[in-house]
Amino acid sequence: MSASAVQAREELHGERPAPADGTGPRPPRLAAEGLRVAYGPRVVLDGVDVAVPTGAVTAIIGANASGKSTLLHGLARLRRPVGGRVVLDGRDIFRMPTIEVARAVGLLPQSPTAPDGMTVGDLVARGRYPRQGVLRRWSRADEDAVVRALELTGTLDLADRPVDQLSGGQRQRVWIALTLAQETDILLLDEPTTFLDIAHQIEVLELVRQLHARGTTVAMVLHDLNQAARYADHLLAVRDGRIVAEGPPAQVLTPELVGAVFGLRAHVMADPTSGAPLVVPIGLLPAADRP
Repeated sequence: MSASAVQAREELHGERPAPADGTGPRPPRLAAEGLRVAYGPRVVLDGVDVAVPTGAVTAIIGANASGKSTLLHGLARLRRPVGGRVVLDGRDIFRMPTIEVARAVGLLPQSPTAPDGMTVGDLVARGRYPRQGVLRRWSRADEDAVVRALELTGTLDLADRPVDQLSGGQRQRVWIALTLAQETDILLLDEPTTFLDIAHQIEVLELVRQLHARGTTVAMVLHDLNQAARYADHLLAVRDGRIVAEGPPAQVLTPELVGAVFGLRAHVMADPTSGAPLVVPIGLLPAADRP
């Protein structure tokens, strides 16, 4: 288990107190302990210990089929583990009521789809379900939350438009608005930039940055290493169902790591604009040395 995972587990279970002066990191609210997930006989995650840093943006990186999305799904309670557990605020997430989890954790899955003809406003309003009372009556608080989510994502002027008539970037912002309407403190995004052109990718990532500035804890799966380095505070590198490195981008993104996880020879330098690590591929490693 990594040192950061050990520290996270100690803080979650009260074995070591969080800093009292407010200068240190806040205790993680969401973590995996010895997480083991399988699809039938195939084990995809094997004994993963990881904590999602509270108040930070975490990017999960790794090659295709490495277990990135499975890890996110496990944290979101979409995939029941065959071993270990996921804890939310110190409790086993699979022993918590679904509605209680939905009030704490929002999830944007890969390539979500809306019913034909559904308007943006109606879709985003669905995010209020976990917050409504027993009688499911629409309230002023629900209306205000939906408007705030639309405003924050820049989609208020799209409220009456059918979702299936929007551009890719607009649709992605609308789906994020739905998760924001849940008013959760933790947001999990599964490949939020997939199938988007570069302008729409940046549009979505800038929105993530805004959410982070407002105090939202974000964990997302990303394929682009340079975008992960620029927009995330914390990286989790996954290989063959295990966390092989975690920490700040400058610590994780090394030529050795890129080689070990992606099978690439690469230069890693400082981005001249952001100062974040910039990965420049220079070729594939010999086949015998690739993961």
